[in-house]
Amino acid sequence: MLTGRQLLILQVIIDDFIQSAQPVGSRAISKKDNISFSPATIRNVMADLEDMGFLEKTHSSSGRIPSEKGYRFYVDNLLSPEIISDDVNVFKHVIQDGIFEFEQVVQKSAELLSDLTNYTSIILGPEVFETKLKQLQIITLTPQTAVAILITNTGHVEHRSFSIPNEMSASDLEKMVNILNDRLHGVPILQLPEKLNTEVRSLIRLYVSDFEKSFDYLKAAFFNEHPVKLYVGGKTNMLMQPEFKDIDKVRSFYAMMEKEDEIANMLKATTDGIKVTIGHENKVDAIKDCSLITATYHLGEEQMGTIALLGPTRMEYNKVITLLNALSNEMTEALYMWYKNNE
Repeated sequence: MLTGRQLLILQVIIDDFIQSAQPVGSRAISKKDNISFSPATIRNVMADLEDMGFLEKTHSSSGRIPSEKGYRFYVDNLLSPEIISDDVNVFKHVIQDGIFEFEQVVQKSAELLSDLTNYTSIILGPEVFETKLKQLQIITLTPQTAVAILITNTGHVEHRSFSIPNEMSASDLEKMVNILNDRLHGVPILQLPEKLNTEVRSLIRLYVSDFEKSFDYLKAAFFNEHPVKLYVGGKTNMLMQPEFKDIDKVRSFYAMMEKEDEIANMLKATTDGIKVTIGHENKVDAIKDCSLITATYHLGEEQMGTIALLGPTRMEYNKVITLLNALSNEMTEALYMWYKNNE
C-alpha cells in the first residue's frame, strides 16, 4: 500500500510526463505549488517508487518516467472523473447535425475523436453477426445498368453498380427484388446465403424465366461480400508522438493497421464498458509500446460495436476516458434513433 506522500509524488510525475514526454526530476517536483517536500525527500520517495516498480530511470537523466506498472496503478487508482467539456458536447452536435445513415455517424465520430485527442481512433461498426437485412432496392439507370442498394437494420448502406444482362427483363428483376425483400427482411446477414440457396431459390424459380443466370447475377450484385465494418481516424497521428520516432516502430504499426481483420477481431473481444490495456498487456506485438482504450455502444441490451483510441502509454487517460464515455453514450443514442426511424 502506497503512502499519501508516495501517491502524490507518483501522480505528479505521471501527470508531468504525460504532458512533456521528458523525465521528471526531484527539483522540478519541489517547485510545484502543491508540493512542500525538499528535493532530498522527493528523491528518496522516487527511489522507493522505482524499487516498487512504479517508476523507471532513464540512462540520460536523473529524472524518472512511469513504468507500465505505474500507469496501471495510475489508471486504476488515481484518475478522477473529468468535468464535461465543450469537446464532449461537440459529439452531440456533429452526430445530430443532419446525418441520416448510421454509417456516416461512425465515420464522422472516428474523425472527430482523432482530431480531439491527436491519437488514432478505430471504431468497429455494428457487428456483422447482429446485422440484419432491412431492405433491398434496384434503381435502373439505363436499360443496361442499375444500382443495387442494400440497407441493414444498423444503418449500413451499400451501393453497387452492375450491368443488367440482356436476358434479364425488367419485370423479372422487379419480381426477384420483391421476393427477396419479402423473404429476407430481418434475416441476419450471415444467414443470407443459406436462405438464398434454399427457400428463396426455389420460390424465384417459380416466377422468373431464365432462372439460373438471373438468380446468380442478382445474388452476386447484392451478396458477394460482407459490409466493411472498420472505421479509422488519424492514422498518421502516431507520427507526431515522440515515442514513435523509431522507424521500425512506425513500420510495424502501419503494417498492423493494414490488417483490418486482425484489428476487428481484437476489438470484437472487448468487454462491455471502458477497458484500458497498457503496453505489454496488449496481445498484438505492434502495439506493445501503446495504450489501447476501448468503449462499447449498444442497441437495447445488445453490444453492437466498439470505439477505440490507440496512443502512446503516455496517454492523457483522463481526457480519453471522458471522451470515450461521452461518444459511447451518443452513438448508443444515435443507433437507437436511427433504428426507430427506420423500423
